Amino acid sequence: MTATHTTHTSTAKQDWASGTMIFGAVMLMLAGVLDIFRGIMAIAKDDVFVNTRNYVFKFDLTSWGWIHLALGVIAVVVSLGLFGAATWARVAGVGIAGLVIIANFLSLPYYPVWSLVMIAFSAFVIWALCVVRRDDSFEPFERPGRNI
Repeated sequence: MTATHTTHTSTAKQDWASGTMIFGAVMLMLAGVLDIFRGIMAIAKDDVFVNTRNYVFKFDLTSWGWIHLALGVIAVVVSLGLFGAATWARVAGVGIAGLVIIANFLSLPYYPVWSLVMIAFSAFVIWALCVVRRDDSFEPFERPGRNI
């Protein structure tokens, strides 16, 4: 009976780890795609953004567009690695989500609501990738205990 309980607990931890990692991967993918769109929008037509005077971190909006486009592309690539449960992707995911938060904070006056949404998305990504412990092994698309 104890062995069954231990197996059930182990399976529950693996399910939790798998679900959290997939959540982080999906959120990072969404943040990346949205950042790509924001970058394209700033490069192609920058009159949809608020023009702020006397801002310390003032860049040309085209420059912000390229920054967001690059971060978005990297975020999408890293999220694909997270779907494969790669360790490098987990570390890189936390790093890229942190950079997305910084970039959106610095561009907050240009598109305030969108920047706050992206900061929240990236915070959820960091939480999801950091909450899973190293000893929780998982395979994202296979249920533990089942042979496919």
